[in-house]
Amino acid sequence: MTALATGDAARAAAAPRRRPAPARFAPALSGYAFVAVTLLAAGTPAPDLLRYTLYAALAVALPGTLLWRTLRRRPHTLVEDVAMGSALGLVLELVAWAACTAAGLPGWLRLWPVAVLLPYAAVPRLRRHWRAGGTTPVPTGWAWSLAGVVAGFTLYLSESFLRVNPVLPTDEGQAQYIDLAFQLSLAGAATHQVPPEIPQVAGEPLHYHWFGFAHLAAASLVSGVDLPTVFFRLAVPALCALAAVLVAVVGWRVTGRPYAGVVAAGLMFTVGEFGFENGLRQLFGSQVTFIVWGSPSMTYSWVLLLPLIAVLAEIVGRARDSTVPPVGRGAWVLAVLLLAASTGAKASSVPVVLAALAFTVAVLLVTRRRPPRAVLVAAGLALAAQVFATAVLFAFESHGVTVEPFSGLRPYVGEGHSGPVTALLWAGVLVAFLLNLQLRLAGVLALLRLRRWRLEPAQVFLLGGALAGPAVYLLVAHPGSSNQYFTRTGFAFGVLLSAWGFVELLDRAALTTRGRVLLGVGAASLALALTAYQLRFPAIVPPERPYAAVLPLLCWAAALLVPVVLVALLWPGLVDRWPGLAGRGPVVLLTAVLVAGAPGLVLDAAAARYFTNGGAYAVERMPASRVQAARWVRAHSAPEDVLATNVHCRVVVSGWCDARSFWLSGYAERPVLVEGWAFAPRMVGRPEGPYAPFWDAERLRANDAAFTAPTAAGLAELRDRYGVRWLVVDRTVDPESPDLAELADLRHENARMAVYRLR
Repeated sequence: MTALATGDAARAAAAPRRRPAPARFAPALSGYAFVAVTLLAAGTPAPDLLRYTLYAALAVALPGTLLWRTLRRRPHTLVEDVAMGSALGLVLELVAWAACTAAGLPGWLRLWPVAVLLPYAAVPRLRRHWRAGGTTPVPTGWAWSLAGVVAGFTLYLSESFLRVNPVLPTDEGQAQYIDLAFQLSLAGAATHQVPPEIPQVAGEPLHYHWFGFAHLAAASLVSGVDLPTVFFRLAVPALCALAAVLVAVVGWRVTGRPYAGVVAAGLMFTVGEFGFENGLRQLFGSQVTFIVWGSPSMTYSWVLLLPLIAVLAEIVGRARDSTVPPVGRGAWVLAVLLLAASTGAKASSVPVVLAALAFTVAVLLVTRRRPPRAVLVAAGLALAAQVFATAVLFAFESHGVTVEPFSGLRPYVGEGHSGPVTALLWAGVLVAFLLNLQLRLAGVLALLRLRRWRLEPAQVFLLGGALAGPAVYLLVAHPGSSNQYFTRTGFAFGVLLSAWGFVELLDRAALTTRGRVLLGVGAASLALALTAYQLRFPAIVPPERPYAAVLPLLCWAAALLVPVVLVALLWPGLVDRWPGLAGRGPVVLLTAVLVAGAPGLVLDAAAARYFTNGGAYAVERMPASRVQAARWVRAHSAPEDVLATNVHCRVVVSGWCDARSFWLSGYAERPVLVEGWAFAPRMVGRPEGPYAPFWDAERLRANDAAFTAPTAAGLAELRDRYGVRWLVVDRTVDPESPDLAELADLRHENARMAVYRLR
């Protein structure tokens, strides 16, 4: 009895102490408060913020958390329950949205959580999942560090996105990144169509990854918040915060080390690209900067991909020394749900997952002769998901993707060089690519060295994804450089593995508390020094020759290598002077390498103050008068009403129309007979680019004649054949014919626009 009592006392002493509830929830509440204050400062109406918060909590997190608790075997942490549950809530929301919209009852979507909550309230065996019993408290430093990552990235979003993008344009000179109105139009279509169609060409099927836009539509329908407010204020910060938390909890679950997760979150959402430029452009694209708001479907796909990585890593093989409770058999259900949702979240997600699993099978086949059956089954599920996406969602459309190795690097090499010079340029550009986008994955090399290249199956899986992303990017080409999304998908795998390597190296160094503090202070000091220097002396190199664009990066890499070499040469003497440094050199070096890109987010945010919204990417004027007319149409029309407009071109160059005009379908949230057609899947990849002519000349002729030479028969054809109910005229493009007022009813006009209703 004495021995048992002594053992119980020892276990009780070793168990984490539960802090009082206010202290336990202080990091989460502080993080939320920071995000909320930032949104309010950006002009978000307080009632909208409250409604969206209730939507996120009650219609996404709560039902998803209940399902997660049902599927996982034993509890781990409360933050994992809520984060993984929120991702599952988005999957459930997608199903509910499809059912309600297909039935023509989008307003009923507000009630979908009841279908989940009622069984959990009524069935005795399910009621226990309402309680968070048995969860492990998270380390205080872990929680506050993660809150800091979320707050810091929200601050970046405030400067780069929220501040420069009003919910609705306020003047005639408002500039907007060109893709935003297109994405808003997809979300608008999803409020009443399943599957959504191309909003700019009524009736044209949308063979695209549109699940993220269905989420935006559902968020607006359930919360009651106006769609532009959801799009330009609430959804992006919320998805980014959820993605950061998921990186942390998935990193902890996969590696078995709490701080590997929070380090991975910092690498993904705090350290930027290693660029040493002015933030105006990204050489080979970016991993997180700009893209999280320039293409919010990427962030949405991460929110589904990260839990998928967690469950697949467990199926492949748990970390040997992990103390995190296993998910159990529910991992297979989770894998199916998350794979299904990932098919239409982003076209790059499932191919990289499939490649990672194939890589794992190949490695295990070599090292173990016979891969576990579970890995083969998981690869089969991923293959089935990819076949479904290719055949059903994308209808075998290539979207302009072609096999063209190194297409993303070739512009920086140029043409007309001799053999040795060409080889040198290719080597330099490839090194620049790896430094620019992959430097934060240096911890992978440390892990390989520590493990002597004998990785555990879960590590092999993560390595496969980290390699597959940039490999596919380098293999294929896309006219809009959308092959970059493969590197961004692979990056989610890579940061988890890089953080794993860093934490193992840190454990090997066995630093004291004082040593860890000094390491952290040193890393922060280096990051601040590099950021201050680049803000003061930005490297702006006119690209007189193609390779000139990568020279600042390569020169700075060489310059930073000099102190590294000097410290390495002096290290033995430093160890003699301070014996505590012995064996700590590798972790000091890796820390410096991992934070070298810290100026990236700061420079990108700073660039938003001095350059047109969107940096070097295409922007479009979004006059307030145009948007006001589109919003009037939205308020006075039915969702199924088709609009016609005389605006098709962003600009006209030498008689050629740049058909990237999306403002009307975006802000009216209604289908347009013919607006801008450049982003229709059948047009992407055409040699003319956005200047390719419209494929249906008869439809375009009938549309334009309604404004330039209207007749009763012509307007009747628009109404009866094409379903057009409204004509929207921009008089600065071309005033309508005076005859139109006799044939249709003028219902609205302002200094620029006129809106007619067909009789």
